[in-house]
Amino acid sequence: MNSDFLNQSIEFIKGVGPARSKLLSEELNLKTIKDLVDFYPYRYIDRSRFYNINEIPKNQSEVQIIGKIRSIRRTKVRYRDRLNCELYDDTGKIDLIWYRGFNWVEESLKINEDYVVYGKITWFGNKASIAHPEIKTKSNFNRNVPRRLHGIYSSTERLVNEGVTQKYFIKIIFNLLNSIQDHIKENLSLSILKEFNLVDRYKAIINIHLPESQELLSESIKRLKFEELFFNQLGFQLTRNDRVQKLNGFKFEKVGNNLNEFYKNSLPFELTGDQKKVIKEIRNDFRDGKQMNRLLQGDVGSGKTIVSLMVMLIAIDNDFQSCILAPTEILANQHFKSLSELLINFDIKVNLLTGSTKTKDRKLIHNDLLSGETNILVGTHAILEDIVQFKNLGLSIIDEQHRFGVAQRAKLWKKNNPPPHILVMTATPIPRTLAMSLYGDLDISSIKELPPGRITTKTVHKYDKNRLSVFKFLKDQIKKGRQVYLVYPLINESEKLDYKDLMDGYESVVREFPRPDFQVSIVHGKMNAKDKDYEMKRFIEKETQILVSTTVIEVGVNVPNASVMVIESAERFGLSQLHQLRGRVGRGNDESYCILMTKDKLSEDSKLRIETMVKVSDGFKLAEVDLKLRGPGDMLGTRQSGMLKFKLADIIYDTEILNNTRNSAIKILRDDPRLNKKENLPIRTEISSSSNSKNLWRYIS
Repeated sequence: MNSDFLNQSIEFIKGVGPARSKLLSEELNLKTIKDLVDFYPYRYIDRSRFYNINEIPKNQSEVQIIGKIRSIRRTKVRYRDRLNCELYDDTGKIDLIWYRGFNWVEESLKINEDYVVYGKITWFGNKASIAHPEIKTKSNFNRNVPRRLHGIYSSTERLVNEGVTQKYFIKIIFNLLNSIQDHIKENLSLSILKEFNLVDRYKAIINIHLPESQELLSESIKRLKFEELFFNQLGFQLTRNDRVQKLNGFKFEKVGNNLNEFYKNSLPFELTGDQKKVIKEIRNDFRDGKQMNRLLQGDVGSGKTIVSLMVMLIAIDNDFQSCILAPTEILANQHFKSLSELLINFDIKVNLLTGSTKTKDRKLIHNDLLSGETNILVGTHAILEDIVQFKNLGLSIIDEQHRFGVAQRAKLWKKNNPPPHILVMTATPIPRTLAMSLYGDLDISSIKELPPGRITTKTVHKYDKNRLSVFKFLKDQIKKGRQVYLVYPLINESEKLDYKDLMDGYESVVREFPRPDFQVSIVHGKMNAKDKDYEMKRFIEKETQILVSTTVIEVGVNVPNASVMVIESAERFGLSQLHQLRGRVGRGNDESYCILMTKDKLSEDSKLRIETMVKVSDGFKLAEVDLKLRGPGDMLGTRQSGMLKFKLADIIYDTEILNNTRNSAIKILRDDPRLNKKENLPIRTEISSSSNSKNLWRYIS
């Protein structure tokens, strides 16, 4: 696009002017000509289709009908006149209603004449009506056939009241499109257009606003979706390539005694195929001389810890240190304990560094790190402090990566020169399309297989009315020596309402499970870290049988003796979060249960989610369903994600286009890293001129 022309104010478009320009800017943030070009209709009306009255859809869509007027009458409703006409065809009848300006309508309409009626359907019970329809005689309609497809643009009540109607939008868009042909430049290479059979850019823009046919509309949408996703994926690949080119990594060329010995004699179970595949991928990264940045996602209980230990052993065998960064002290302690037990027969020193580590112990740990005596450091944010220095840090592992920001991860890079290899891990399965759109600059590995012998947690759904029987089941489990989680929701990242829910729940639990027969812990976000850890520790050490909590226990808690997870108000959670919570049980040898408590009346969407949880135990399958039901923003815990705001593309449904754009971006940059070839000039020009892509320019300039 010609950026100078397109950056002009929309007030210079015929039919707009200063007043309307100000109004469109305030209501829809339409300021420049480019804004208006990119202001696509959100749906389309097909004026070539005619409905029989008996096939009108049960929604509030626009329909077009041919019928005869059977009756015309005025009625009074709440002291106001209105005009009612009954339109019929061979299949049924429908009411046409006018509340104002109906004198001319009444005079012009004739009984038993054929009319073409168009308007928005309103349903009252099983009775349909159209208020203020567009109505023409059939003979008049045929002489002046409207454009087949009409775009419908987003609007506001204020715009409509000020006369900015759909007709107005179509008028100014028409005026605009007649003047921009010379300013719309192609931004994809000819080879891409040919390979994926894409229409040219100008044709796509014309036909997304004023489509000549359904076929051309579909082709235009496909082309513009491809463009959106292509530049998104190109950005990821440019970032990745820049990092790979600029950052050398340590070479871990040998597999030594520690790994071989551990694999032969200390593995607690046979590795799954997925675990072996991931270890191989990481070994290849270690050997290529470039700094690794890899995301490892694995379902709850899939064995990421073993994988992380084995790749740390490779680092140790090559005379490098490793560290594991955990988001909480509890999780750090569990990692430390687990690694220490697994390495009990090895001459490998593992240290733990958290906010609670005493000053005396900190000094010893710092000295051991600098001397190289410590091989593996496990810790929390305390690892990131400048005072913490390593002799030779070669590998940094970040657990539950969504708990850490970019700045925190960057601090790990500075712990050595060149930077250590980075492996970020998450127990939240991410659908491939979402991973490509969020972490496109990282290499992604997945563990989907569960280790043999892993017990599947039995999931059941119970309503509030079943609460007494649930309490009885919990008492039976506690009598058998088991422990129980009771989790309350945290909604919209605000704890006001939820704190009340939690405290009410806690009081009812204490009444139902009285001391001294039962001991109850409580953990929530308003507690300070020390009190929270104290209560968690009591539960872990079996001093309490029941832990009442908000979702703070979602990540990292490992209590093998806890066999029951009760999730209150389960309908308020997404599938991925429910699955994470469910994964807190089933870690021992006993049969485990997840009880989803809900209110007695549920929406259809809530029913579907709860039923899916009961039937499906695969976290990756649940994540796919969750993505389709709630969208990427809610799935990630936020209503919106700037990285995922596309005008047309949808990562849920446009999987094929996303894959094609990713492969194209990789292929183009492999052959032409700086986009210097003549055929890639349109792509290079787009990056240099587009405000959305200007941050990428530094990678090719």
